[in-house]
Amino acid sequence: MYGLINIGFGNVVIGDRVIVIVNPESAPLKRLKDGARDDGKLIDATYGRRTRSILITDSNHVILSAIQPETIAERFQSSFEDMEEATRNAENKIRTKSSKS
Repeated sequence: MYGLINIGFGNVVIGDRVIVIVNPESAPLKRLKDGARDDGKLIDATYGRRTRSILITDSNHVILSAIQPETIAERFQSSFEDMEEATRNAENKIRTKSSKS
């Protein structure tokens, strides 16, 4: 239940599609990135900057971001809380309308 998440430079991802956000420094993740490039599933959203995080989606796309994983995780948490609040507000409006009828 996430909305759109900003991953830097005006790029957004659908939060519900992201499985993991990781630091790209390990050798296995570098191999994963190279494999995604070979498969045509690599999305580079760094605008030429250093890759600081890798997002992997449920469709096996690998997204590179210049934003720290911790920052993106905070944005996910904030989005989740915003969506929960919006859901509660909508439910309250429905209850209020139902009780007035």
